[in-house]
Amino acid sequence: MTLPFPRTAAGPAFRFAVSSADHDPHALGPALRLRLTVTETTGTRVHALALRTQIRIEPARRRYSPDEQTRLVELFGDPQRWGRTLNPMQLATVSSVTTSFSGEHDIVLEVPLTFDTEVAATRYFRGLAGGQVPLLLLFSGTVFYESADAAAGVQVGLVPWSSETAFGLPIEVWTRMMAAQYGGTAWLQLPEDTLARLSAWRAARALPSWEQTFAALLEAAEGTSP
Repeated sequence: MTLPFPRTAAGPAFRFAVSSADHDPHALGPALRLRLTVTETTGTRVHALALRTQIRIEPARRRYSPDEQTRLVELFGDPQRWGRTLNPMQLATVSSVTTSFSGEHDIVLEVPLTFDTEVAATRYFRGLAGGQVPLLLLFSGTVFYESADAAAGVQVGLVPWSSETAFGLPIEVWTRMMAAQYGGTAWLQLPEDTLARLSAWRAARALPSWEQTFAALLEAAEGTSP
């Protein structure tokens, strides 16, 4: 779905649409790339568009398998209550500035993400087995454009808050991005005192890695340790 914003007097009007998504393999951290096409529909020449894009996850706009429902209980509660708990989640807000253009112009939105498992968006991505992540992009900003009256010079207008477009992000894009960044591992954020206790427990048993430490803790909790 793509919604044009209303045209102001003698000003430009735009449509927004995301055509594709991938990730930046050379980024220091997870960086999602959304290719956004901005279309000016009135024939007005745009000198520059300073765009602010708020990106939200809208979990109510897709269906979930039984396995996905089980994994997402910690985030949304019992599935019987999902009619009230599947609320939008903020993913990121990014800013970009275009060069001069008329007609269509493509922008690559660089969206920095995290693999922190305490972040709701990360837990949501991890809970999906397939399909798409329903995103909603909300636009605002300032446009500098060429007036029909040459003597008036450059004009300035605003991008209305009603400007938006939806996009279904394939979950495989996120999965490949995280695999490229972290190689099948995940990050846990712990308080300092908890980490100190875990470190002491690991040292007392001469465990060489954190993976073996958590495996030993799970075995002890499940009563399977020798």
